[in-house]
Formats: sequence, C-alpha cells, structure tokens
Amino acid sequence: MQHLFRRCVFPGFARRLHPILSLDPYLMNASSFSALFLVALGAGLLVRLWLATRQMRHVAAHRGAVPAPFAARITLDAHTKAADYTVARVRLGVVDLLISAALMVVLTVGGGLQALHDLAGRFFDTGSLAHGVAFIATVAVLSWLIDLPLTIYRSFGLEARFGFNRLTPGLFVADTLKGAALSAVIGLPLIAFVLWLMAAMGSLWWFYVWAFWLVFNLLVMLIYPTFIAPLFNKFKPLDDGALKTRIEALLTRCGFRLSGLFVMDGSKRSAHGNAYFTGFGAAKRIVFFDTLLDKLSPAEVEAVLAHELGHYHHHHIWKRLAVIGAGSLAFFALLGHLAGQAWFFEGLGMQASGTAPTLVLFALVLPVFTFPLTPLMSRWSRKHEFEADAYAASHAPAAELVSALVKLYRDNASTLTPDPVYSSVYDSHPPAAIRIARLQELAR
Repeated sequence: MQHLFRRCVFPGFARRLHPILSLDPYLMNASSFSALFLVALGAGLLVRLWLATRQMRHVAAHRGAVPAPFAARITLDAHTKAADYTVARVRLGVVDLLISAALMVVLTVGGGLQALHDLAGRFFDTGSLAHGVAFIATVAVLSWLIDLPLTIYRSFGLEARFGFNRLTPGLFVADTLKGAALSAVIGLPLIAFVLWLMAAMGSLWWFYVWAFWLVFNLLVMLIYPTFIAPLFNKFKPLDDGALKTRIEALLTRCGFRLSGLFVMDGSKRSAHGNAYFTGFGAAKRIVFFDTLLDKLSPAEVEAVLAHELGHYHHHHIWKRLAVIGAGSLAFFALLGHLAGQAWFFEGLGMQASGTAPTLVLFALVLPVFTFPLTPLMSRWSRKHEFEADAYAASHAPAAELVSALVKLYRDNASTLTPDPVYSSVYDSHPPAAIRIARLQELAR
C-alpha cells in the first residue's frame, strides 16, 4: 500500500520537495531553529499585546455614547456594561497570553518537556507505547492545572461580576470530572492508536495519521449530539406552539430535513443565549438555548434560524472541513519530515526523539508559526456570515433578524465599537454596525 501510494499519488510532489528538504542540514541547526522559534514567539506575543491594547483603548474611548444606529434600542447603561465587559475579557486574555508564552518557553527551550519525558520514563520503559501515552498525558494534565485558576476566575469572577455566570461550584466539579473521564476513556486510547500508527506505518505514517484524524473528527460530529452532549446538558423536544409551527414552515420552504428540534438547559451555566446546528446527515438537529427562547420573539427566532440555514445552504461547514482537511494534510506531511530532523528536537530543548515527543513539540510550536493565518481565516468566516445573512433575508424578514441581533448584542454584552484592526484579525463575525447596515440595506 505504501509503495503504491508513493508511486501513484505524490511522485511529482516528492521530486520537487526532495531538493529543498535535503538542504535542511545546511540551512538549519538546533541553535538557529531555537532562535527562529523564540523570534516568532516573541513577535507573535508583541503583535497580540498590541492588538489587545488597541481593543481596550478603542472600546473604552467609545463607552460614553451609544452609536447612532443603536441609540433607539440600546441604553447607555447596557452599552457601558458591554464596553466594560469587553475590556475585562481582553485584559484576562492578556494574562492568559503571557502565562501561555512563559509556559511555552519553559516547556521547550527551558527543558521542561525533557524533564517530563524523563519523569514518565521512570514508570514505563523508555520509548514504549505506554511511555509515550504517559508523557503526552502528563503534558496535558500539567497544562490543564496551569490553566485551571484562570478557568475558575473566568466563570466565578469575570462572568459573575457582569451577571452572566450561573455555574455552581458543584456543577463545575461535576463538569470537570466528566471531562476528565471522557479524556481518559476516549483520549488515551486515541493517543495510543496514533502512536502505534506512527511506529508501524513506515515513512508514510503521517498520511495514515491524518486519515484517521479526519475520520475521527467526522465520527465525533455524528455521535456528539446523541452520546456526548447529554452528559453535560439536558435536551428536550421543542414544545408545540407558534414557534415550532414557524420553524417547521421555514424548514419546508428551505427544503431542509433534520432529526429534531431541541431546547437545551443552557441557563444552568450561563445567562448568554445561543442556538446551533449539530451533527450531519440524518443526525442533524437544531438546538436552542432556553435563554435564547426567553429573550427573542418567535419571528426573531425564525430569522436567526434562517441565518443558520444559510450556512448549510452555502455548504459553509463542508467548505471549512475541506480547507481544514487540506491544510492539516500539509501540516502532517511537514510533521512527517520534522520527525527525522535532530535540529527540530534539540532546538526545542529535547534530547529525546520519537513518536510522542514529535507530536507534543509540533502541537506546541505550530500555533506560533500559523498565527499570521488568523486574519485570513477570520475574513473568510466573516464572508460566510454575510452570505448567511443574505440567505436569511430572502427567507425571513430582515428586520426581524436585525431586531434579534440587537437584542443578542445587548443581552450578551457584545461591544458595538470594536477596534477595526483588532476586529479584522480576530472576529469571525462582522462588526455590529457593518452587519446591521447590510441587513437594513437588504430589507430596503
């Protein structure tokens, strides 16, 4: 199979790539890669801090007046709350960013990963499958422990201060235990199988790991609504009434079939409202947060749902999966090459090589070098949102979608005045003023 794959699939690609990769020993060594990594990490950190500073200053500077298009629907108190909430979230994000960058340095060039690798080697034979699984699990648990204080503060500090948190300490502990159990039951066998593929499939292991990763993600999409989500929330069918009648009529007009309409008890964790599609094929279902249904009228809910149907009409989910699949294939191919380069491991503070160190290092380092892609993906996502809005306006009154969005901006304390540069880099949805203006134009 591997021999056939080499001869039939990538012969031209391999011939073009070989002269470039063969220069690696001359173009890159451990010290130069360490320097490159630290420069990329530092530059990305500075850019992120600059963007965060711009966002906080811009939002704070405009907190004293509601933008004219929203003045009739959003009070100054609600606008001020949204500004303060946004600044608080960005400030907490800065703390998270600094901690993550420091942890990255400690784990890589600081020798932390090597120490954890050696620690796992005290309990399992070095280089064995069990050793690799233990090493990856140790890194994951350490990262979770370091992130835990911010996670607790985010819910019981920041979200509670602005009136959004409804998560109790008991529910937090229960969620944590369930998440840990799922990670152990699903995650550990998954890691073990990936490490086995890397060791057993020869030089093309990266292709088999990519194929397994792709299939696994599709499988999760299929089983999540039925088997995983109910572990954390209760779902009940949407009651008969005016809302269900409207939704069923909309689905008929759009030619959309699904397995059911459900209401989720999102209010037991947060006051934020939301709705989402989940699953695919025959397992598609629409889920409304109970908080959303409490805030919007049936006509507004119909308009929001029409927007979500627009994503399906334009095949946005499959387009994103295709891009992610193609991009991940390229990254796995790069991973397959780096697995054989000593400078990759030594430059990131590890004397040990092998399957588990390869995965951990690559997972840690990849976001450092892919950060420049963030604004491109955000822009593409915003384009999809505009397309879904246009679809919604053709199947439901655009004025109702405008009304629903304004309520969601207000009730979720979403800023109406984001910094344009910050928004262009990070925001997956268009800024409120631009989005509402386009919808009003469609309504006219």
